[in-house]
Amino acid sequence: MEVEGSSKKMIATQAEMVEARVPLPYRDQCAHLLIPLNKCRQAELYLPWKCENERHTYEKCEYELVMERMLKMQKIREEEAKLKQQQKKQPLPLIPNTATAS
Repeated sequence: MEVEGSSKKMIATQAEMVEARVPLPYRDQCAHLLIPLNKCRQAELYLPWKCENERHTYEKCEYELVMERMLKMQKIREEEAKLKQQQKKQPLPLIPNTATAS
């Protein structure tokens, strides 16, 4: 499944996420990494020094998604600023077109 506006694909299916009881806010392109992380956490009784590799890969995936969104927003802001600059450079007509129409 392809997610609009992202370079990462959805790997985990909706059924897998429901079965693994992944909360709705966490059902993103990194959910396929969260499922084994949560299973490991439950198996290891949530000990913080366990499941470090799974946690690291999940957090790295989330970080990459955030950075991708930030870069996309930065490009949008730059395009908007460029359009504003172009609009400022165009002089306003002294006589509106409606006044000269006969």
